[in-house]
Amino acid sequence: MALFVEIVSPEAALWSGPATALVARSSAGLFTVLDHHTALVGDLVAGVVKVETAEGEINFAVHGGYFQVGPGVEPNTTLATVLAGVAERTTEIDLARAQIAKESAEAQLAAVKGDELDSAAHYVALQALQRAELRLLVGGKTANIS
Repeated sequence: MALFVEIVSPEAALWSGPATALVARSSAGLFTVLDHHTALVGDLVAGVVKVETAEGEINFAVHGGYFQVGPGVEPNTTLATVLAGVAERTTEIDLARAQIAKESAEAQLAAVKGDELDSAAHYVALQALQRAELRLLVGGKTANIS
């Protein structure tokens, strides 16, 4: 048996290959997928998704999404797929750009008036701030997801 993992977003397939484990966090808590895992579908909350391979760990900053575990294409294989709206390798995060994005989002949020708290602009700025903060937290390093 073997475990294969795919990390995909609407823009690109970020990584796929054999793995020994996939570790992530859903709204129900931290979980690990290993070979022979039962079929499962669930949500992902913003955080780090860790793929453990024979060569080491690969970490991704994932800003929410879904995962699915099931039988792979080849017999006796398990396929774990992560579908994230926004995702990137933690080692490829541009920290200077993330800091600028954080400051911009904070300025947008500060400009929101009380009657605009439910507006689309407020929601977009809040989401941008959360993405920037996650990037700053995990960018450029191997992240601890616990």
